[in-house]
Amino acid sequence: MQLYNTLSAEERAQLIDEAGKQRLTLSFYAYAKISDPKKFRDELFIAWNALDALGRIYVAHEGINAQMSIPADQIEAFRNTLEVYDFMKGIRLNVAIDQDDHSFLKLTIKVRYKIVADGLNDETFDVTNKGIHLKAQEFNNLMGDPNTIVVDFRNHYESEVGHFEGAITPDVETFRESLPIINEQLQDFKEDKNLLMYCTGGIRCEKASAYFKHQGFKNVYQLEGGIIEYTRQIKEEAIESKFIGKNFVFDHRLGERITDDIVSQCHQCGKPCDNHTNCANEGCHLLFIQCDDCKVAMENCCSTECLDIIHLPLSEQVKLRKGKEVGNKVFRKGKSETLKFKKSGDSPNKPLAKVETKNIRQKIAVKKVLVGKAEHYYTKSKIAQFLIENNEISIGDKVLISGPTTGEQELRISKIFANGGACETGKIGDQITFEIPFRIRLSDKLYKVLG
Repeated sequence: MQLYNTLSAEERAQLIDEAGKQRLTLSFYAYAKISDPKKFRDELFIAWNALDALGRIYVAHEGINAQMSIPADQIEAFRNTLEVYDFMKGIRLNVAIDQDDHSFLKLTIKVRYKIVADGLNDETFDVTNKGIHLKAQEFNNLMGDPNTIVVDFRNHYESEVGHFEGAITPDVETFRESLPIINEQLQDFKEDKNLLMYCTGGIRCEKASAYFKHQGFKNVYQLEGGIIEYTRQIKEEAIESKFIGKNFVFDHRLGERITDDIVSQCHQCGKPCDNHTNCANEGCHLLFIQCDDCKVAMENCCSTECLDIIHLPLSEQVKLRKGKEVGNKVFRKGKSETLKFKKSGDSPNKPLAKVETKNIRQKIAVKKVLVGKAEHYYTKSKIAQFLIENNEISIGDKVLISGPTTGEQELRISKIFANGGACETGKIGDQITFEIPFRIRLSDKLYKVLG
């Protein structure tokens, strides 16, 4: 019986595109006592694989933590697979603010020691003895109480691009680091202060609230459903957002915009910016904030050293990264010496800039003609493949690539390969490829800019 993925990310993306069905990106968690996590894991894989559900899921003796992509027309069937288990009956599904059919391209369910690594080995600590859950308006009200301390239990690369006004944002890279730091910092406020905490979807606060109650804090509260649910409520109920900026997410989108405030800077030039990228050098893959100008100039790289490396033959790149452990560097952008404008642990309460709203009339005014559609999904950036269905594309032409996730990106063609060989012009029916400084999705369209 199949209990693992058999398709590559590229193959899965192509199947999703061919199916033409809307998918929902969502997350959920539950703390519970699971006696046999391996058996539980296998049962979930069989049930979810049959529904074409994808995602990254962790299960442990203490519960489940899931971020997933589900076909919209299978959502009720998916809920039924959860209802089989008593501890997941009626569980809240946090549906993402921004939807992308390619948010997850594999179904990965891993058995872990804990669903949230906390570094705690205290058997008297009861994770189910949690703090009081607050809805969006209740959270806003308690924030306004001068007797309240607000704590962000996410990591520095998350809070850097968006956070609640006035919140303590620890300079940490893991959840386990934040618990002792905050505990020591707030020792004098156990009896009389309201400890108000939040995170992305609620799972870290669920454990943190129980931990601080265990440490003797009397008034412990948490944001129900985290920032994701908070955003849904403020939009549906027209509530003022006390959260400013972006909510960092752990799929390829790397962020959902909550307000049009930009509270962070490009780590390379210092310009107000809140777009994360991963260094294009596979031997580095560092996560950092990079503006569009630096993205073009540095070709998605974090340093000139990495820029030089990506221009080496692939065989040379493989030799350079052989034996290197890069996984633990990915999120350590605040610690990298190559980034001049890092602001790790220093989160402003006032925006540095506002997101530029696109002028719809101006977009219409740009004269362009549809040439073709993306035909292949590459998990790495640098290569675009399109099928030309109308008109033609030549070296020197200015093109526009447009899609729901890609946005609108203009560039000038300097080199074209058609049907595997270099050429001057790609014509109708040709499969063309060319280099780009970003990743293509199957939903992207290729336009030729006229005039």
